[in-house]
Amino acid sequence: MESKDLRRETRRQNKFFDKLRNIKYDYWLIAILILAAFLYAWNIWEAGEANNFYTAAIVSMTKSFKNFWYASFDPAGFITVDKPPVALWFMTISAKIFGVHGWSVVLPSILFGIGSVYLIYNLVSKRFGKIPARIAALIMTLTPIVVADSRTNNMDATLVFFLLLSVWFVQKAVLKQQQRFLWIGFALVGFSFNIKMLQAFMILPALYLYYWLSTQVNWKKKIMHLSIATVFLAVFTLIWPLSVDMTNSSNRPYEGGSETNSALELAFGYNGTQRLLGQTTGTGGAFPGMGNKSSKSSESMTPPSNKSTSGKKSSNNAPTPPSGTKKASSKGNPPAKPSSKKGNAPSIPSGNKKQGAGTMTGGGGGAFNIGTAGPFRLLQKELGPQISWLMLLAVFGVISSYAYFRNSKMKKWYALTPQRKELWLWLGWLVPVGGFFSVASFFHPYYTIMLAPAMAALAGIGIYTMIKQWREKSLWSMLLPISILTTSILQAWYLNDYYPTLSWILLIAGIIISIPLFVLPWIAIKLKNKRVWPITALIIVMLAPTWWSLTPTLAGSSDGIPSAGPSLLSSVGGGGGMGNSQVDTTLLKYLQKHQGNAEYLFATDDSSTAAPYIIKTGEAVMAMGGFNGTDKAITLKQFKKLVKEGKVKYYYSGGKTGGSNNQIVNWIKKHAKKVTLSSSNTQTNNSSSVTVASKTKSNGQMSGGSTNPPSNPSSSSNTGSAPSGNAPSGNAPGGNAPSGGPNGNSQKPTGKKKLTKKQLKKMKKSMKNGQPGQGQNLGQGQGGPGQSGTLYDLSSIYK
Repeated sequence: MESKDLRRETRRQNKFFDKLRNIKYDYWLIAILILAAFLYAWNIWEAGEANNFYTAAIVSMTKSFKNFWYASFDPAGFITVDKPPVALWFMTISAKIFGVHGWSVVLPSILFGIGSVYLIYNLVSKRFGKIPARIAALIMTLTPIVVADSRTNNMDATLVFFLLLSVWFVQKAVLKQQQRFLWIGFALVGFSFNIKMLQAFMILPALYLYYWLSTQVNWKKKIMHLSIATVFLAVFTLIWPLSVDMTNSSNRPYEGGSETNSALELAFGYNGTQRLLGQTTGTGGAFPGMGNKSSKSSESMTPPSNKSTSGKKSSNNAPTPPSGTKKASSKGNPPAKPSSKKGNAPSIPSGNKKQGAGTMTGGGGGAFNIGTAGPFRLLQKELGPQISWLMLLAVFGVISSYAYFRNSKMKKWYALTPQRKELWLWLGWLVPVGGFFSVASFFHPYYTIMLAPAMAALAGIGIYTMIKQWREKSLWSMLLPISILTTSILQAWYLNDYYPTLSWILLIAGIIISIPLFVLPWIAIKLKNKRVWPITALIIVMLAPTWWSLTPTLAGSSDGIPSAGPSLLSSVGGGGGMGNSQVDTTLLKYLQKHQGNAEYLFATDDSSTAAPYIIKTGEAVMAMGGFNGTDKAITLKQFKKLVKEGKVKYYYSGGKTGGSNNQIVNWIKKHAKKVTLSSSNTQTNNSSSVTVASKTKSNGQMSGGSTNPPSNPSSSSNTGSAPSGNAPSGNAPGGNAPSGGPNGNSQKPTGKKKLTKKQLKKMKKSMKNGQPGQGQNLGQGQGGPGQSGTLYDLSSIYK
């Protein structure tokens, strides 16, 4: 009996190894995956702390399962981040295994980015073959915003992977005619909802349409199948937000970003309808500067007048950020949001791209600089260089592919073949998502990664069919030269802002290569062996996007507002995380020495001030107003109780004061004592009114200036008052230019000067020591770590 079992087990093992030996590897795919791994992972050890808003949450989530489940921003579980937790779960697991480092929290995004490339190949190859699949996978790999997003601990790369995985299961349900795969596919969309909420639902039209067109059952069964799938979608969508909303608010953190401490309200409000209609939470109107203005107005460097607040404090208006270099202004920051829910925020300027400007993104454009709403927004310079280099190839490729995959037995030209049904899957993805970004009012440019899979698939299939039609001298053969010529013109336009000479070379090369593509089908006897012309044309149009995709890798960037572009290469200071230089060591030593039994190291207004201290110490810091400093997470009565119980002993005003915290802050300023600290970390005069300052100063500004998205300027001065007047471009709100180097010389960054490796190392070393480097934007008006602020001792209030 035992011998039979042994023989059976041996046969199973032999069968398994036979399958392994018979696997046919696609070496082109392996090379593309290696390229993706290089682009997404190289230099990632320069990530610093990556997006420190999420990195702080990851530190907190490693402390307890409660923090892990709710995505608590702080270890004490006071408030959450403004996103669901699923993507952060993977990052927390990685951090638990490898420790909390920039590279370890980014590692899941890297792996999911590589996985997305493979899924694109797999999905396309099922119906169209290996060659279109390879091209599609290569385009996905070399889409600049895909590279930038895959190098951060933001949620977007994770979201795209799981959406592609859901498509893979739905496609399998069609090919295998098995409903369980359909259910899994829709359940994964619900799972993806808990990665970035309603953004995941963008692909639902594609899935419903594709299954309806492709499955071989009658319409009644189609309705039944899709209805059951929708139930799975609803269950996996609601399981986490309902678990939050049904838990007593006293037993969980406040839901950051929501108005009513509700995960569902967050999903369908701030992370839902407001993305389309504009940010209205707490402002009474659409959040300005979100792309509804003309290009000229979006480039204005003038902050809104204080009069716009109609009597409200000017501190509620965020100053226009300086147009300095990329890394100094955006590394490691959370995705920028409206700086105040009650004030008016200015439009973010695009700056002069030739000078490497880009307030929040190195590739040009700002955190909210998304162009002018309309049908051609995705091709405009604000968004195009991140996503649309090959978009025209996808558009012309759809026309070519639909014509190419026409069965000769078809009676009507629009009848569907299996390949055409697959085209409708990708069109169902591209059109609604592209439509949303064309009209939406509130999103960051890096969200356009959502377009990358559909664009890559349609462009890959289209390139293959256009070349086929050209070589066969089809009636549609002119689509290839037209697409190459128009793509060259578009790319030359994008390139001109950075490399004017190269843009003309690209344009001329595109015209020259297009001429034989136009002419040869009409004069050549045979074209089947003439592959050199279309291959050369494709190489030409792939050069610029390849270079753009390389820039985040070469720069070692891992940004809170990810982007790609040459501006990254003219920046200095490491890989995008807010490092230890952002922690005021004098302040930290004092707080740790005098914390006693207090639950919180200190309280502050917003997460940008709290995050570096959480990452540095692993201790709880209370961000009273959440990310923006405007969440109504705690009342004055509740805060007084915490102070009386000794749970909160200190308050630091280094962040975004104002908004929802005004009542608490006014009470603190009225009753608490200000603390004076010297650089020797001794308390000199408890009763005097002196700020806590960084050790190094430059032109009157504190060293290690904030690199967070600009916000309320109320704490940029020692007294906490907002600067008046307009902040000049490239300068701190007070009018001081950013520090020009480690020696503190004033110099306005232009983005043109390329430093040697020796100079870069010197700059990075000086920054690690707490000194500002070239291009740093100091004193951007929001206080924050490393800038001036006031420390208040609350323990004396109830003595």
